[in-house]
Amino acid sequence: MKKPMFFSTIKYTMDSKELRRKYLEFFKEKGHTILPSAPLIPEHDPTVLFTTAGMHPLVPFLLGEKHPGGKKLANCQKCIRTVDIDDVGDNRHLTFFEMLGNWSLGDYFKKEAIEWSWEFLTDKKWLGLDKERIYVTVFKGEQGIPRDQEAISVWQSIFEKESLSFGVANDEAIKDGMRIIPLGVKDNFWIAGITGPCGGDTEMFYDTRPEEGKPVGKFSDLVDGFRLIEIWNDVFMEFNKTVEGQYEKLAKPNVDTGMGLERTVAVLNKKANVFETDVFLPLIKNISEISGVNYNEKEKEFRIIADHIKAAVFMLAENLEPSNVERGYVLRRLIRRAVRYGKQLGIKKAFTSQIAEKVINIYQDDYPELVKNKDFIKNQLIGEEDKFAQTLERGLKQFKTELGKEKAGILSGKVVFDLYQSYGFPLELTEELAREENLKIDKEGYLKELAKHQDISRADLDQKFKGGLADHSEQVTRYHTCNHLLLAALREVLGSHVFQKGSNITSERLRFDFSHNEKMTPEQIKRVEDLVNSKIKEGLLVTMEEMTLVEAKKQGAMGVFDSKYGERVKVYTIGGFSKEICGGPHVKNTLELGEFKIQKEEACSQGVRRIKAVLK
Repeated sequence: MKKPMFFSTIKYTMDSKELRRKYLEFFKEKGHTILPSAPLIPEHDPTVLFTTAGMHPLVPFLLGEKHPGGKKLANCQKCIRTVDIDDVGDNRHLTFFEMLGNWSLGDYFKKEAIEWSWEFLTDKKWLGLDKERIYVTVFKGEQGIPRDQEAISVWQSIFEKESLSFGVANDEAIKDGMRIIPLGVKDNFWIAGITGPCGGDTEMFYDTRPEEGKPVGKFSDLVDGFRLIEIWNDVFMEFNKTVEGQYEKLAKPNVDTGMGLERTVAVLNKKANVFETDVFLPLIKNISEISGVNYNEKEKEFRIIADHIKAAVFMLAENLEPSNVERGYVLRRLIRRAVRYGKQLGIKKAFTSQIAEKVINIYQDDYPELVKNKDFIKNQLIGEEDKFAQTLERGLKQFKTELGKEKAGILSGKVVFDLYQSYGFPLELTEELAREENLKIDKEGYLKELAKHQDISRADLDQKFKGGLADHSEQVTRYHTCNHLLLAALREVLGSHVFQKGSNITSERLRFDFSHNEKMTPEQIKRVEDLVNSKIKEGLLVTMEEMTLVEAKKQGAMGVFDSKYGERVKVYTIGGFSKEICGGPHVKNTLELGEFKIQKEEACSQGVRRIKAVLK
């Protein structure tokens, strides 16, 4: 075994804690309300797996809803992006990251946003970055939307005051002292969906290798070559895109800005990548100690393990459990991918919970939920690693056996599905293994096998649940309405991680399945029961309104099977307590329901509990 690579004490120009503190302090001084990070699992949008950006939890307010914190907001938001999982291992892509953001909800606009960005980046009181090394992009105008001359003018004014070159590029290439690069919709325009508030943005980039002389060449090449790295983005939402595809000026435009914490820490400390910072080096060191391998010999493997376990720890801190569906599938994939890369480093024993300890140590002061749920996090990692270990070796042997049978350079869909079904190999893992053997996989065949299996499973489910409702009788209607109250009560008592996973209602009882990872205590059961009964006794009106799915999400309506919804949906509201997208029958007033009684609470499947209840 090689001698492990140990890291000497590194002195940081500015570490992650100081950057968080300074950012929030700066915007507090500018009159912003500082918000806590929202959960990684969106509270009011079950159709999205994770919070992917700082603006995600604020979409309703960017669309016009009033925020209790006022018109100027800032925070440090924890985020998960799953689209970058296959890119993790380079110098910048991460699954879990933190986004520093500030927002104007109809208050300040381009001039203040740009000037404050520049002040925080360059003033010695704050970050003190070298002004000469900053380059910016702006929206060049496309698809009938004009060029953002206002943003260009603000930047020109700033650069002129600083005695910096401020030429504007004409062909997306830097030359002759150009510092402002106009780009199109693909790079410098933002919209939340197909329609709605939108606008161009300006992004700030930092030159990581000034010793090579002035950056010259096509802008995208300089970014792809990691010469220029993005550190801040100001989005100016000044238009509303209509269903006809027209862009109308908003009466009160908004600002949404974001700065990636990890990238900025790397830039501040003159590091070539985000993994050589205080939020990763303790993990890299620990992996080196466990494996006996030097980091600089297997950088990609180290980075993937550190990134994936960190992301898994933050997911687990919100009581998510590994599974084969949706969020749980992403979590399982991350853990198992980390374990597999650990095997490639020669790690033979369980190790993920050890690295989880280091993750918790790094972030415990800023995210107390990690400490609060430490035992759950470690136990889940140990359990998942053990499950995977039991099948990994057998699965790899089976994979190698199948390799010997394949003659056309393609792994059949049935083989890929069997590896998933029998050995727990996610599609992505089999794809990785196949790539390493210069093989392709029959993805279409795999999907057909998967669909066939799902159809069989769905038929079984339909037989059990009969569409959820036995009929539309008066008693079933009462139970169905109570279903809404029960979900709202469970979320209030247990937390926002609770979502409906299924229900079966007859004229005799209600059966309700929901996401929760542990047995409810007698106290919790009583609190839920009492809360439902109190809402029944309040005589709350049950009202229905038809609206678009986008509007329903904006209002925070709960929904279960989003793929079944059309463009317009029915939203049922019970007082101010419950709001759900639903198509079933409901009573007019909760007084019609009677007394609610929980008869049983039990496990249904991994990460899913079941309640059986009656109305008296």
